[in-house]
Amino acid sequence: MHVRLLTGSVAAACLMSLSLTGGQIAAAAPHTSDAPLAARVVTYDASGSAEFKSAVDRGAAIWNESVDAVELRPVATGQRANIRVLADNGWPRALPTTLGNGTVYIGRQAVDQGYNTIRISAHELGHILGLPDRKPGPCSSLMSGSSAGTSCTNPYPNAAEKAEVGGNFGGELAGRAPAVRAAVIVD
Repeated sequence: MHVRLLTGSVAAACLMSLSLTGGQIAAAAPHTSDAPLAARVVTYDASGSAEFKSAVDRGAAIWNESVDAVELRPVATGQRANIRVLADNGWPRALPTTLGNGTVYIGRQAVDQGYNTIRISAHELGHILGLPDRKPGPCSSLMSGSSAGTSCTNPYPNAAEKAEVGGNFGGELAGRAPAVRAAVIVD
């Protein structure tokens, strides 16, 4: 109680002396809802992705070209990444923990069957960004995954997928909690 009164008295005294000496107090500009929100940065570590590193980097770049609410960046040395990307001999899969966090496996099994590595990378990163599989689906849907066949090399999300990721991260930036998918997603 005494501290609160003392603090209030000191603040009032400072304001009074500032006004007596001709100083000005400037109020901060109010936050407007029309101002664009900064993209949420999500880092990824592709050091364990072996021969797929360039495909992972390209998949991340595709998401950066496609949406504004989130930006995928390689993790800085000594920092912990939101997304770990690993290569293994299984089928590609994503293990999301929370929105923008988890582990991606770029499985050689699908690559050996003829699936495009950049499409695989962009698709699996899409799971970490909150998108589910949409099977069966056409090649124009990135999240149709393997159901589009080995001839499909389209690594770009369609308009609905872009909007969903934008909403996932735009909602988080606006203070809404996104839905958390903690399931293993195997494609």
